[in-house]
Amino acid sequence: MTAQATPTSTPTSTSASASASASARKAPLFAVYGANGHTGRVVASELLARQQRVLLAGRDERALHAVADELGVPDLVSIRHAPLDDRPALRALTESADVIIHCAGPFTTTGEPVATAAAETGTAYVDHAIEPHHVKYLFDSLQATAQRTGAVLLPQMSFYGGLGDLLAAAASAGLPDVDKVTVGYAVTGWRMTQGAVNTANLLIGEIDRIGFTDGAQRVGPVEIRNAVFPFPPPVGPRTTIVPFPSGEVVTVPRHVPARAVEVQLTASTFEEEQIFTSVDVSPQERAKTEFTVAVQVTGAAGGGRNAHVRGRDIWRAGAVVSVEAALRLAGGEGPEKTGVLGPAEAFAAPEFLRALAESGTFTLTLPG
Repeated sequence: MTAQATPTSTPTSTSASASASASARKAPLFAVYGANGHTGRVVASELLARQQRVLLAGRDERALHAVADELGVPDLVSIRHAPLDDRPALRALTESADVIIHCAGPFTTTGEPVATAAAETGTAYVDHAIEPHHVKYLFDSLQATAQRTGAVLLPQMSFYGGLGDLLAAAASAGLPDVDKVTVGYAVTGWRMTQGAVNTANLLIGEIDRIGFTDGAQRVGPVEIRNAVFPFPPPVGPRTTIVPFPSGEVVTVPRHVPARAVEVQLTASTFEEEQIFTSVDVSPQERAKTEFTVAVQVTGAAGGGRNAHVRGRDIWRAGAVVSVEAALRLAGGEGPEKTGVLGPAEAFAAPEFLRALAESGTFTLTLPG
């Protein structure tokens, strides 16, 4: 890319520092949009733990400076003020970066301007969206632009959406006739950020929901019901909310020939007292989440397969998913084709999941 970010401070004049700075300038630059939010901070920290150059970006310049000071790595961290309503600033941001990781929800309102700037400038894009309508928008509206400019856009490369999509691909591989893919999320101790609360309020009030039934994508009112999902031990069967609005209903049918795709979330998740009252808790408190993401793939003639991951801290898990994807895109290990892609279209699902498991993000169980 052409433009260079402005560093938050000037390196010392020693030869060692000069050499390190010269080396850093040759390395990829990862822009984190919404870097002053909880997800953005975790993503930035994960990148810095891998000695990557990070451009903190977003709407609040003062907050970005504060985050840069907290991170304390001036040789690797810079900032860029880019409001959502400033299209030239967003284009300049994406032009300056090798990959942009979008962390600022709700993506129903924030996703279009950032993703459009990335598509138009040919910049790799990864986001943390959960909203199916945002995911659908990228496929419907930005596919041609991204393919023309050579950009790769990966929506929902995070905890919700991303893990379910990858598990569905891994579990269904080789099955000739898939009847249904069911993704179940069991989450306890979820402490929402303000952005997550805003997103939840939008999704709860949503009338026209995206689903995938009878081999076709459908948009319209749906009946919210309860079901029981057979989570693996030690969680076991749990009552779930069905359907849970997550982007797998858009991405999974792109690579799994299923007649139906459904996402479920444990009903007890929203019954916990702290979920909507934890906006101001510490990062240490927010990390106290336990999760199981399980996929059940059933065949048209019966039988099927299961796969699941189990771990702690959904925020860090989502951050690591996005960072792993961004590092691969920047390092030339991304997909051969360009455009808007689902997680399992961009990467070989079993290998990607195993890499995350080996890094300690979660434990993984795949068929066979």
